[in-house]
Amino acid sequence: MTKDLGVAPETLRRWCNQADATVTAETRQSAQEAMSELRKPRREVAELRRANEILTTASAFFEARLDPTHP
Repeated sequence: MTKDLGVAPETLRRWCNQADATVTAETRQSAQEAMSELRKPRREVAELRRANEILTTASAFFEARLDPTHP
């Protein structure tokens, strides 16, 4: 035996759909925030790699100029 809770099936269906939509929106927002948080460190890593490449090139240049055995 089931007890009638006085809620029409259509009302229950709408509540479920609204709950599903809310969960979907919250999940989407959470994923967007996570991606946003990852962008800054990724940008910093790319910038540091470029700086490291420049410094490595400069270091090799000055090492070659200071090395008396290098023509």
